[in-house]
Amino acid sequence: MHQYLLVAHDGDAPNALEKRMEVRPRHFEYARKMFAEGKILVGGAQLTDKGKMKGSAVILQFDDESGLEEYLKNEPYILENVWESYTITPIRVADLS
Repeated sequence: MHQYLLVAHDGDAPNALEKRMEVRPRHFEYARKMFAEGKILVGGAQLTDKGKMKGSAVILQFDDESGLEEYLKNEPYILENVWESYTITPIRVADLS
């Protein structure tokens, strides 16, 4: 399995949070599906100092890089321009058991 850290930023547009909230139900539906399939291990929103959502961080897991590419092609926050930018870093999740 290949694991990745995705770190995404919503950008500074005045309506960035409004756009995120509009797309959020579709993003959660997709994320729940990916979680059930073992492709999302954990994820959540990045917050400002005042607790306002400003981006995301997700740990993903796929058999190969084509799985990652397929995920990115179907992620609503990408398709609907919520995430202004994102980075993908290969990682290895520590086995702490």
